[in-house]
Amino acid sequence: MVFSYIKMSFQKKHLLLLIIPLLSFSSHKYYLSLTQIEYKSDSKAVQITINVFMDDLEIALNNYYHINLQLTSKKELQNSEVYFKKYLKEKLHLKINDIAKEFNYIGKEYDADLIYFYLEIENIKEINTIEVVNKILTTHFPNQKNLIKSKVGEKHKSILLNSKNDKGLLKF
Repeated sequence: MVFSYIKMSFQKKHLLLLIIPLLSFSSHKYYLSLTQIEYKSDSKAVQITINVFMDDLEIALNNYYHINLQLTSKKELQNSEVYFKKYLKEKLHLKINDIAKEFNYIGKEYDADLIYFYLEIENIKEINTIEVVNKILTTHFPNQKNLIKSKVGEKHKSILLNSKNDKGLLKF
């Protein structure tokens, strides 16, 4: 009788040891996006690359726009790019040298569990300051953090934004 109890207890513990790691891979425990801003003086353009967790973005956009993106599946919405562009235009704002600038949406790329967005601002002669307002995913995930890394010439600057502090200024 005691042996069967120990055996059952042992089996339950092993089952838990197998299940817990599987559950931890089903969703991540941190919420972070990375926005990289680089000024290309030769082309007088600011190139922006944003990477976010695909599952977080999908949840956010599905809820925000009442759609069902089904990213990277055969049932992915044909016009998903429309929602990506619209969301980024609403949630990311940039001022260069105190002047609001609109970015061009170049495209996106899926890589494992990340989605990369490529944006560009043209006709920038020089950069003294970049003001960034980044609200990507912050309304959907209160613990979301948005890291902004920039490079202008040889100068590198970074700021970390979140739902309570979604605006930052980079000085060069």
